[in-house]
Amino acid sequence: MSHHTGTARQVTSDPSSVDDSDCTILHVDMDAFFAMVEVRRRPELRGVPMMVAGASGGRGVVLSATYEARVSGVRSAMPTSAAMALCPGIVVVPPDHSAYAEASRAVMRMFADVTPLVEPLSVDEAFLDVAGARRRYGRPGFIAANLRARIRAELGLTATVGAASTKFVAKLASSLAKPDGLLLVPPSRVLDLLHPLPVRALWGVGPKTATRLASMGLITVGEIAAMDLPMLIGALGKANGIRLHDLAWGRDNRRVQGSSAADSSVGAESTFAVDSADPSFLAREMLALAEKTARRARLAGVRGRTISIKVRYEDFTTVTRSVTLSSPTDLSHTVYATALELLSKLRASGGGRVRLLGVRLEGLRPDDDVGEQLELGSGDPRPGWREAENAVDRAVARFGTSAIRPAALVERPERPRWSTRVCENRPDSDAR
Repeated sequence: MSHHTGTARQVTSDPSSVDDSDCTILHVDMDAFFAMVEVRRRPELRGVPMMVAGASGGRGVVLSATYEARVSGVRSAMPTSAAMALCPGIVVVPPDHSAYAEASRAVMRMFADVTPLVEPLSVDEAFLDVAGARRRYGRPGFIAANLRARIRAELGLTATVGAASTKFVAKLASSLAKPDGLLLVPPSRVLDLLHPLPVRALWGVGPKTATRLASMGLITVGEIAAMDLPMLIGALGKANGIRLHDLAWGRDNRRVQGSSAADSSVGAESTFAVDSADPSFLAREMLALAEKTARRARLAGVRGRTISIKVRYEDFTTVTRSVTLSSPTDLSHTVYATALELLSKLRASGGGRVRLLGVRLEGLRPDDDVGEQLELGSGDPRPGWREAENAVDRAVARFGTSAIRPAALVERPERPRWSTRVCENRPDSDAR
C-alpha cells in the first residue's frame, strides 16, 4: 500500500499541478485522532510509541495509536496485550472520551465553515461536498489544503484529505495519502490509480470475498473490471457482483448526505446556560445566530424569502414568529434585522426570561434562480454588501469564525451554554 501511496502523491497531491475542478467530494480523515488529542495536551508524548487503550494490564483493546507505535504493527481494535507484545515499552494512556468529543465538535465546525454539505462517518472523519463553495473559495484542491492548514494551526491536529468526483475514490484517496497527506484524483486518473490496487481496496471486500476472488484468478481491481459481468454475478450474487464491478470502474453515484439547495430551510439555535431577559444579550445572541444561518445559506448557494424565529421561555413555552420578504436573501444583515424586529415585537407583548433562541431561513431557492436584480427588493441594505459578506466568508473558511466578526460579537462576553446546534431541514420538536 505504501508503494501506491508514494506513486499517487507524486502525480496528484499538488493542487496547482492537476485539473481538480471535478474533485468536489472530499473525504477528511483525522490522523490517529484519539492519540493525537492526547499528544496535543501532553507534548512529551510526541514522537513516542503510544496508544490509547481501555486498560493497561493487558485487558481491553487499542482505541488509537500513534504512527510511531503503528510501525511496530499496533493497530486499532487490537487486544492491548498483543499491542504491548508487539511494541515493548509502549506508553498506554486511558481514554478521555469527553476530550475526543470536544475535539470532534471543533473539527466538524470547521467543516461546516466550508460547506453545509457535511456527512460525518464517525467522530474523526466526514465527507464534504464543496461544489457549491468553489465560487467563493476557489478550486477543491486549495479548499482542501486550506482546511488542513486550519486544522493544524487552530487545533494542533493533522488531517488527511482525499479529493475526487465520487465518495468511493475520495475515501480511497485519503487512505492512500495517510498520514497527514492530500491526494487529488481527477476523473481522468481514477483508473490509473485504481486498477493496480489489490481487490481489498474495494469497499465491501473482506478476507472471505478476497479469497473467493483469488480462487477465480482475480487479484487486482483491474482484473475485476476486466471480468465478464455475468460471471462475476454468478460467483458473488447479483447485488455484490454489480457493486464490485461498478467500483472497479470508479463508478459510485452516492451523494454526500447533507443539506442542499433543495432543502426547505437552514437555521441555528442556541440554548442558554442561564435564562435571560436582557435585551442587549438577546440581541447579541440573535446576531450570532443570524450570521451563522446566513453564512450557511451562502455556502449552499441558496437564498430564502421567509425568516422565522423561535423563542423558548423559562417555563418551556415555545413561540415562533415569521415574516416573508418581497424577495429572497442570504445576507446576514437582512436576516439579523428582520429576526431582531420579530423578537422585539414578540417581547413587547410579554413573556418571561428566555431559555432558547433560534433563527431559520425558509423557502430556499438556488442563487441562480434568484437573480442579482432582486437584492434591493429583499431589503438588503445597499449595493456592495454582498461582496463584503462574501469576503468575510472567505476569511472565515481560511482563518476561522473569529477572524472577522461584528463588533457586538467581539465584545460578546464568554459564557457557558448547554448546546449550540445548527439545523438543516429538521422539524422543530418541543418535546426535548
